[in-house]
Amino acid sequence: MARQFTLGKHERLKSRKQIEQLFREGKKIAVSPFYIYYIVQSIPGEAPYPLQFGVGVSAKNFKRAVDRNRIKRLTKEAYRLEKISLQQKLKDKNKQLRIFFIYSGKELPDFNMVKEKMTTALKKLEKNID
Repeated sequence: MARQFTLGKHERLKSRKQIEQLFREGKKIAVSPFYIYYIVQSIPGEAPYPLQFGVGVSAKNFKRAVDRNRIKRLTKEAYRLEKISLQQKLKDKNKQLRIFFIYSGKELPDFNMVKEKMTTALKKLEKNID
């Protein structure tokens, strides 16, 4: 298995302070059915983890935890497969990007749809970094 296709512990956005800062100060874009909050920061020197990612699903739309967890799992997998070009661009520019995806759809998605939307979202983010 190639090392670049992992989603390690340090690449996940877990800190409550960082997530609150992201929602407070970050920018927002929409790629239906996702809302994407992101914040770009310049890092002096090389950032050890240039890309951090989080995902959330509303309990209002999906009452069962099984459904919420499935959507999060699909989103993480699509992100893991599509993040390579964005990660390389951030390393080249010495920037750090924190992203948080919120699924706002009303029905359970399939993997192909999630992957397609993830590709679109990450391309939009690449353009916004410049």
